[in-house]
Amino acid sequence: MPLQSSVRLVATSTFALGILATLLTTGCGQRGTAVASGNRDQVIHIGNLTEPTDLDPHVISSQQDAQITMALFEGLAQYDPKDSTPVPAVAERWEHSTDGLTWTFHLRRNAKWSNGDPVTAHDFVFAYQRMLTPSLAAEYASMLYVLKNAQPLNGGKLADVTQLGARAADDHTLVLTTEYPVPYLPSMVCHAAWYPLHRPTLEKYAGLTQRGSAWTRPGNHVGNGYFVLTEWKPHQFIRVTKNPHYWDRDAVKLTAAVFYPIESEDAEERTFRAGQLHTTSTLPISKIAVYRQEKSPFFEPHVFLATFFLRFNVEKPPLNDARVRRALSLAIDRERFVRDVLRGGQLPAGHLTPPNTAGFNARTTLAHDLPTAQKLLAEAGFPGGKGFPKLEFLYNSTEANRLIAEALQQMWNKGLGIDITMQNQEARVQTVSMRSGDYQIGRFAWTGDYLDPSTFLELMTGDSGNNLTRWRHADYDRIYAEANRTADNAQRYELYQRCEEIIAAESPIAPIYFYTRNNLRRPEVKGWYGNLLDNHPLKGVYLDPAAAAK
Repeated sequence: MPLQSSVRLVATSTFALGILATLLTTGCGQRGTAVASGNRDQVIHIGNLTEPTDLDPHVISSQQDAQITMALFEGLAQYDPKDSTPVPAVAERWEHSTDGLTWTFHLRRNAKWSNGDPVTAHDFVFAYQRMLTPSLAAEYASMLYVLKNAQPLNGGKLADVTQLGARAADDHTLVLTTEYPVPYLPSMVCHAAWYPLHRPTLEKYAGLTQRGSAWTRPGNHVGNGYFVLTEWKPHQFIRVTKNPHYWDRDAVKLTAAVFYPIESEDAEERTFRAGQLHTTSTLPISKIAVYRQEKSPFFEPHVFLATFFLRFNVEKPPLNDARVRRALSLAIDRERFVRDVLRGGQLPAGHLTPPNTAGFNARTTLAHDLPTAQKLLAEAGFPGGKGFPKLEFLYNSTEANRLIAEALQQMWNKGLGIDITMQNQEARVQTVSMRSGDYQIGRFAWTGDYLDPSTFLELMTGDSGNNLTRWRHADYDRIYAEANRTADNAQRYELYQRCEEIIAAESPIAPIYFYTRNNLRRPEVKGWYGNLLDNHPLKGVYLDPAAAAK
């Protein structure tokens, strides 16, 4: 899942004041801070970094979007909040055939939509067919390619949706047929791409194949999660409240959750200190050392599976030359980034897949190698950077991204003699720019969607809706497909090693670092855990006022 960062740092003080005013008004009136009233009323206040692109689970485009939709929808399985493994959700149990190609999910008979309608296997089949509709152009459609005939349906080569490997044996039995054995399928179906949808609601608001339709607005939205959408004030907050029709509502301790798209790291940290947030999305680089040295009870960093990397648009000369791309990558001093720029416990990344992803560790590593970078640039026709055209680096700006952009600019100028200009856009605008190919070099980050290296390596396949580099490599696609059809994990991982080798050689991306989550959380927030996928289901979360830091 893409990790978004906040937008331009313009009018930060005005924005922060506006958020504080909103929190004081919506959170508690004259009764004190939002945190104090939230502790009393079991209402959690969450810094969520950016305005959602949408609340349609088929077209959301960031981890921040997913945190909200996870509260509004529920799939066949759900992520365990402690270790991100799949646990039963709408499906109370499942089994697979001996050959591993057929999975049968048995749905709870008491699962309901937020309007009281029953959730059935037909709702899942409809949702999968809709996800694969070519005109919807869902970035995550390729995640469903494990289903039989999903890829030709999404590519417009097959029109009969009944040929998809998903059928309802009856209202409470869903049968999925895969193209090859997928032992990690229960982990995959936790993801938003696999959520069911309420067909009558989408039909009513013309949302079957249209993005941004009114079905995702308060009053119209029908979900099957433990919360329902009650308010959405763009660029201010989103409020969700407990769903009375949820099958396991007694396990939901919170009465509501409020998500704030606070676009500045500094503003979010100040808002937290003012007692208006229970948890932040991130933490300014300048404050990490302070909270660590003070051994703050609010600061609990944790490692998770996420990689920060640069995308190269290979259709934009001279980035269509692998030598240029590799030169730009080798000129980056990753050790310096994590030591001197980020300073938050991140690890330098010489490959795409984070270390020890389900036991997979890439052997290929890109290291800082300036002589080789200079040689490659000269071979491409730009000795010492002479004649190199002006390129633009596109990023959505947090303080961290600005510092990274400046460091890259300096490294490329000093090491290769080239000038790269910097351009920042609002996160939603940047996403549109990269989807349309209107960029040259772009900042991007990816968090694993399930615990397997395929969640990273699928990203670079030619048919992936999230591969916005425009890079296609026949050998890469063939090897990745062969790996997916290989049951033995050791053999599968060896094929994935070859995928990493091709990425390093071709350099359609330049991995920079592996993430550590540095954010703030109040000790009264219980049931919220650091985990490898950085997903935080709110179902088991509650607020304990007695645990508040003094």
